[in-house]
Amino acid sequence: MKNQLPIFAKIWEQEINWKPTEKHLDQWEELYQEIILINNQVNLTRIVKPEEFWEKHLWDSIAGVVGLPFFQYSRKMKVIDIGTGGGFPGLPINIVFPIWDFTLLDSRRKKIEVVNFLLKILELENSWALTGRAEKIAHDSRFRGKYDIALIRAVGESSTCSEYILPFLNIGGIGVLYRGNWSIQEEQLLKVALKRLGGKLILVKESKTPLTKSVRHFVYVQKTHLTPKCFPRDIGVPKSNPL
Repeated sequence: MKNQLPIFAKIWEQEINWKPTEKHLDQWEELYQEIILINNQVNLTRIVKPEEFWEKHLWDSIAGVVGLPFFQYSRKMKVIDIGTGGGFPGLPINIVFPIWDFTLLDSRRKKIEVVNFLLKILELENSWALTGRAEKIAHDSRFRGKYDIALIRAVGESSTCSEYILPFLNIGGIGVLYRGNWSIQEEQLLKVALKRLGGKLILVKESKTPLTKSVRHFVYVQKTHLTPKCFPRDIGVPKSNPL
């Protein structure tokens, strides 16, 4: 018998005061089963055990966006997931909020082909996957300043993540940085970078994953002014030389 994802209904309610619908559960299960099959040919993720997948790909993704006063959940929002890889955190969130328009961006063509396939299987018709580097795509007028929400999982310094996401946001838009550990020093460096990028820090939410009790931080930044045209800098520069 194939592995199935756990439901953990009580954990959802206890941890983040939210619970998935039957449709969410069915689509998450479909996503999981498709990824297990595809993973034999394309290395999408090393996280394939049901409980681990639930915690690190589902709970972790959803916990970063639900129950927050600055998101308008019932309104159509434009969202970009930068460095989406196999579709995380974007796909699980898109399942929960199907009226949101998602752009799932990654530089690896094979992974983007898979994500586009998954979008079709899951019938997420408002969303699409795009191959490209954030440093280039963010200078394209079709994408720059066009998003209400930008998501990014840890790819280095938080200032680097902010340089990737701020150019994509409209004024008032919110960026969500998915982080592990967090420090006062990193927060201070982030605030310095945000001043240059046209943004501000609005919240750092600390939590622990329900099963393994791993530390998580969700860092929320808001775009307050136009980002200078020089940002993001050339490919590789934001990571090798953080602001």
